[in-house]
Amino acid sequence: MVDSSLLVRVGHSPDPDDAFMFYALAKGKIPTGRYRFVHELVDIETLNRRAFSGELELTAVSVHAYAYLQDRYILCNCGASMGDGYGPMVVARRNLTPRDLAHARIAVPGRLTSAFLALRLFLNCEFESVLAPFDLISQAVADGHYEDQQVDAGLLIHEGQLTYAQTGLQLIVDLGHWWTSETGLPLPLGANAVRKDLGSQVTKDVDRILLESIRYGLEHRPEALAYALQFGRQLDSASADRFVNMYVNDWTLDFGPRGRAAITEFLRRGYECGALDHVVKPEFVT
Repeated sequence: MVDSSLLVRVGHSPDPDDAFMFYALAKGKIPTGRYRFVHELVDIETLNRRAFSGELELTAVSVHAYAYLQDRYILCNCGASMGDGYGPMVVARRNLTPRDLAHARIAVPGRLTSAFLALRLFLNCEFESVLAPFDLISQAVADGHYEDQQVDAGLLIHEGQLTYAQTGLQLIVDLGHWWTSETGLPLPLGANAVRKDLGSQVTKDVDRILLESIRYGLEHRPEALAYALQFGRQLDSASADRFVNMYVNDWTLDFGPRGRAAITEFLRRGYECGALDHVVKPEFVT
């Protein structure tokens, strides 16, 4: 018998919020019709890089990376990770002023992450960065080095935002708080994007199924949270619940006008500061 299903390879980060979002799909909790979803859990910077070759039909991407992927991918209306008054954090062993930070060597989880662009906007200048896995950055800052490279501060994403104090580090700036104070908008961090060459009907279907998965998780929170907890390094159940609530919420169901405005403003400022080489107008599945 010929398999007539359409394969949709899905890439997302191995962290609690993405796991929560994709729980229903990963565990077959919702009908997917003719589509067969296969999941790949990879860190966000790797997903950003892989998206340049269009490997995955549906992938999590940083909003920053999307600026370079518009020819291949269109943004889903759902699946957003937004920092509404909170977001990626810069931490260090001692207190640093923004001027100090601009001359520091900062461990970062990827140069295509939205956190990286947000820090570039905050400092209003280029800065020296050291690439390190996102889950090793706190320890690298505490140690003062990553492998053979000096580290003065670190840019934290994912659950590191809740656990950095365990290694005795100080918060220098919460970039989500700074951005919201600066613009009145949430900080757009992550999105899900579907490959354009699949055609308008497939992109609509995938967008709809992803929305159903997110809704299922929110409506069956205890079981979805139990699944997500296995991806929460160093997080207890209460902390995992808090983290999921930060990044899987009403924004995740739909960007909405304000969320779309936030992406447009974020990328516009990226262009104005010289971090992006062209103006990007985000496109969403219709």
